[in-house]
Amino acid sequence: MKLINSGYRLILICFTVATLFSCKKEDKYTNYLFAYFTGNDGDEEAIRYALSSDGYNYHALNNNKPIIDSKQISSSGGVRDPHILRGNDGKTFYMVVTDMVSANGWSSNRAMVLMKSTDLINWTSSVINIPQTYPSDFGDVVRVWAPQTIYDKVTGKYMIYWSMLGDKGPDIIYYAYANKDFTGLEAKPKQLFYSPSNSACIDGDIIYNNGKYHLFFKNESHGGGIRKAVSDKLTEGYVQQDGFFDQTDEAVEGSGIFKLIDSDEYILMYDMYMKGKYQFTKTKDLQNFTVVDDAISMNFHPRHGTVIRITDKEKDALLKQWGTLDKSAFTSFKGEGIRKNNIDINDEEGTIYIPVILGTDVTNLDLNIETTPWVNALTKGPQDFSNGSVDYTIETAGKQKIYKVSVHEDNNPVLSGFYADPEIIYSHKTNKYYIYPTSDGFTGWSGTYFKTFSSPDLVNWTDEGVILDLKKDVSWADRHAWAPCAIEKKINGEYKYFYYFTAAQKIGVAVADNPTGPFLDSGKPLIAERPEGTRGGQEIDPDIFSDPVSGKNYLYWGNGHMACVELNDDMISIKENSLTLFNPGSTFREGTEVFYRKGTYYFLWSEDDTRSPNYRVRYATSDSPLGPLNIPDNNLILEKRPEKGIYGTGHNSVIQTPGIDIWHMVYHRFNRPKGITMGRAAGFNREVCIDKLEFNEDGSIKPVEPTISGITSLK
Repeated sequence: MKLINSGYRLILICFTVATLFSCKKEDKYTNYLFAYFTGNDGDEEAIRYALSSDGYNYHALNNNKPIIDSKQISSSGGVRDPHILRGNDGKTFYMVVTDMVSANGWSSNRAMVLMKSTDLINWTSSVINIPQTYPSDFGDVVRVWAPQTIYDKVTGKYMIYWSMLGDKGPDIIYYAYANKDFTGLEAKPKQLFYSPSNSACIDGDIIYNNGKYHLFFKNESHGGGIRKAVSDKLTEGYVQQDGFFDQTDEAVEGSGIFKLIDSDEYILMYDMYMKGKYQFTKTKDLQNFTVVDDAISMNFHPRHGTVIRITDKEKDALLKQWGTLDKSAFTSFKGEGIRKNNIDINDEEGTIYIPVILGTDVTNLDLNIETTPWVNALTKGPQDFSNGSVDYTIETAGKQKIYKVSVHEDNNPVLSGFYADPEIIYSHKTNKYYIYPTSDGFTGWSGTYFKTFSSPDLVNWTDEGVILDLKKDVSWADRHAWAPCAIEKKINGEYKYFYYFTAAQKIGVAVADNPTGPFLDSGKPLIAERPEGTRGGQEIDPDIFSDPVSGKNYLYWGNGHMACVELNDDMISIKENSLTLFNPGSTFREGTEVFYRKGTYYFLWSEDDTRSPNYRVRYATSDSPLGPLNIPDNNLILEKRPEKGIYGTGHNSVIQTPGIDIWHMVYHRFNRPKGITMGRAAGFNREVCIDKLEFNEDGSIKPVEPTISGITSLK
């Protein structure tokens, strides 16, 4: 082949070199860095980092603590909404954040912070107060929110864009170019985009794709959500597209989009702030999005942040600075029989407590430990834990740490997963026990279905599945499926099961031929209004009791008040004029439980809030199922055990072993060990336990000892 034109050869060589350089630049990115903040209290309004090797699974650096002191870089003492950008030169980084402390009000901030770094670790910063800098044009601005930065390839400058609200509103997205040092703005801000419907526009995020600039933003119109506007030019001409681009009915904000490494796919993520979680969606065309939440994991709870791609060298530097050999290094323990929700990793003592189900072979157990991609577990394979703890070593970035790992056959919690408010019965039809709990683990107690679990011995439990789904089976309520109770009755020679449940703060009843359902709702609430003579509280927490003396059936309930009605023989209607109100004293909150033993009626209830670590159980006695109540001086029978990591013990039921005077208490507690670290969210991440209930010779109840080990037999 003869070369015709040396100029052509030069062009060809340049093109080839440029292509190779581009490929190498793309290939060098191996990991992802997520910059975020975590909430509205204290140092939650500060910049944090997390790493991912695949763009889906993220692990916090620095124990999820701030990597920069907000007080050193801001005028308010707090920063939010960090946006991080790799500069056009590939080695300089820019970060912009909202200068704000939310406790001062949502219209309290006037500034943003501009930051610059060459290593992602050391940052210079400048505060830009908009009304002070531009008093004649923007002196009325009351909020400066969620700034972001993009490189303008036409001007060769970095454009900062953010939303602002003046005294008349709505929020509008503005822009300005940063100066050469990235310490200020070149000129006064100009309008970039506003809503055609005159609605608030905040949290803008621009990405360039196929000759177009795509501006994703939160819009408050039509219920709010993530919308998109598109333009051929970076600074003007944006046209809002039809529809919303988030894939949820939940409230969302803070969208961010990034390209996956070695892929033509993008991730659009956004903050579902009312749910306390992020949603990730995937797209190739920036138009059609698929939810990929099942592939996402995080060992932290981020708020409004952004993701960039980084190199191995940059990842190693971050790990050297903020990487820790601690509990965050462990992503899962997949060994057979492990109770994964209850693993307790104690970094201070260097121990790992592994609970396993009864019967697990601890002499030859492979914990099957998985760690973050940048941590290696040097101890692998089956180990013998029967003689005590075994040393496990992990390492990263030239550092090692040894944990003493012990394995224990524990039977509390008795149900796998998060459940609460347990009701227990014994079925003479099946000769089994059944627990009917609240399905927990939903933010704000937002579960909508009920399940049941069966056992022949109170020790081994089987999930029998959903028995009542408010969305499908109940016409009068579709939310807040809480605190059920149940009873077995023999009617005309056939067993029937009556299931009383809370839905939308009312109490309903459903009926079935078997303890596992299916249950058929009666079609209307049984208790729908607050009883006359009470103030405040909710109509929740039913408890059904069949009096063995009179044969009458009573339904108790209440939150803030303890009420009771007698049921008719059909068990689904109330006997007229049968309302009784009790006076259990100031400690009563909710969760009434009534049972009968040796001529005495026992009334148990929960004190305090289920979100409190001090949630606990007290009791009274009576000579009648309708009172009056005799309240012992020392009537506290179940409470937390901090030395065991047990908190939030309450909302119980009681079961007698048929035919003998052996009793057990079924109750819920905070998840152990994480619950006590979760704040008020612990109140909807609860688990069900069983321990012995014993009596003194005079019939008084002995304090119940909440255990980790649980029970191993009916005796």
